[in-house]
Amino acid sequence: DFQRALALFVLTCLVFFGEKLTACLKPFKSSCLKLWMKWVFAGVSLVGLILWLALDTAQRPEQLISFAGICMFVLILFACSKHHSAVSWRTVLWGLGLQFVFGILVIRTDPGFNAFQWLGDQIQIFLNYTVAGSSFVYGDTLIKNVFAFQSLPIILFFGCMMSILYYLGLVQWIVQKIAWFLQVTMGTTPTETLAVAGNIFVGMTEAPLLIRPYLADMTLSEIHAVMTGGFATISGTVLGSFISFGIDASSLISASVMAAPSALALSKLVYPEVEESKFKNEEGVKLPRGKEKNILEAASSGATDAIGLAANVAANLIAFLAVLAFINAALSWLGELVDIQGLTFQVICSYILRPMVFMMGVEWADCPIVAEMVGIKFFTNEFVAYQQLSQYKNKRLSGVEEWIGGEKQWISVSDDSEEAGPMHTIFEGLRPLYSFLSLNCYKLISFSLFLCLFPLNHSHS
Repeated sequence: DFQRALALFVLTCLVFFGEKLTACLKPFKSSCLKLWMKWVFAGVSLVGLILWLALDTAQRPEQLISFAGICMFVLILFACSKHHSAVSWRTVLWGLGLQFVFGILVIRTDPGFNAFQWLGDQIQIFLNYTVAGSSFVYGDTLIKNVFAFQSLPIILFFGCMMSILYYLGLVQWIVQKIAWFLQVTMGTTPTETLAVAGNIFVGMTEAPLLIRPYLADMTLSEIHAVMTGGFATISGTVLGSFISFGIDASSLISASVMAAPSALALSKLVYPEVEESKFKNEEGVKLPRGKEKNILEAASSGATDAIGLAANVAANLIAFLAVLAFINAALSWLGELVDIQGLTFQVICSYILRPMVFMMGVEWADCPIVAEMVGIKFFTNEFVAYQQLSQYKNKRLSGVEEWIGGEKQWISVSDDSEEAGPMHTIFEGLRPLYSFLSLNCYKLISFSLFLCLFPLNHSHS
């Protein structure tokens, strides 16, 4: 059955032809030929972008709003740049271009959408094996009805499996391949690229450990890129917890992968390289293997390390939901003093952030809901935001009316996606929100502004 073996066939082709493809690119290292190819590629890309905007937006000119939003965010970050004249536009344009192409591949093409839908389904099936362990410990009733016993064990299981894959060297191999591609296209150094690529699979605490021997010799721009990559992606264990909320796995995976080149691009836009990197001429850096002595020790240490993350998720949900309820009660009381009924933190965010989410490409009718969740993500906690997002999704799937009492109950979907089936409509309709919540743009901007206003002392001790 070739359909069942398709994934194995694709992986085999990537491994087998990867080295041959690298060998085929060696003739292009000639300086004259390389420069000529750069200009040709830049021209083709510019013409292709213009044609795409002209043809694709002819029927739906409202799509130009999101394009204008991208330009607006880039200009804002450029205005906040530490060294305006040192910005490498090759890195910025390649990063945004890779994200754009990847988004087109996943959203607009059937092979790309089906591939990530298949990957998301497999991960969902894989995570369902958590029930075997959690039902033995807690019983069937608790894991079906109680969030703590239903979702948090997934973090333990995923942490265990990531530790095993890291011990076997599979995570390092995938990270190196992704890092090589980003390094070749964007011109970034091996160390920062490896850390950003590693953040797709591991957390922002573990990713810098991949390049721990090189951290002392990294420039401020490289360190900035490493920290930006940590904020911009979703680690494997946290990914599992978000999926347990009912969020579509394929959307989360694609959003996290798309964030890697974008994180490098925006990091180099805000804090460009002005120092001489010690790793510029190196072909790569070596990734350490796990310190465990065998696979059983790796599994045990992975599950043990994930306990802290699971407890952190539970503690954050309890604390921030309680804080949010208290803030809403206080705002409601203050609002009643001036004859403003129903004043809450979500309502304030829905007005303040509405222009920003509109420039992200969200329909104006959906902007209050999206701005509300983005505000929760900004000022409280991402787990609370995803929990809110899952509630809106469940309302839509359960058949709740779109409008009740003049208030929207769930996020709309695009009309042209109805032909592809319900999963496709959910995927397309919620895509802008998935991507924005995953990218953690607010942390990127705030940290970049912090470095611009209060630059760190650079010492190699």
